[in-house]
Amino acid sequence: MTRAWTAGRIAVLLGLLAVGVLTGLAGWVVVDLWLPAGLALALLALFGLFLGGRIATGTGIGVGAAAAGWFLAYVALGAPRPEGDFLLHSSGIAMYVYLLGGTVAAVMCATLRNPFDQPVSAAPSVK
Repeated sequence: MTRAWTAGRIAVLLGLLAVGVLTGLAGWVVVDLWLPAGLALALLALFGLFLGGRIATGTGIGVGAAAAGWFLAYVALGAPRPEGDFLLHSSGIAMYVYLLGGTVAAVMCATLRNPFDQPVSAAPSVK
């Protein structure tokens, strides 16, 4: 089922993109400050964002918009500056776990199936 591209839907997707950028920035800072707990907090925030995007739009495109914003922030903060250093310090393996965990959360939320998508049958179940 394809949904129409209305102004409201486009606004929701642009909002999810902006919130994805903010979540990516906040996640990078939190992972860098509080390594074990910050990583779990950042991944939970990403999962909540992606799941919220899925619920808000009803399709995987909401997850894609939020994930695109998050990944844009991740790449922008992870790119070296002309001076040779980074905008924010990365904590080694934690940033790779943040990238992999965020990607897994995005894929999980994008491939979720709505329980109401199942065909409805009036016949009693046979045991």
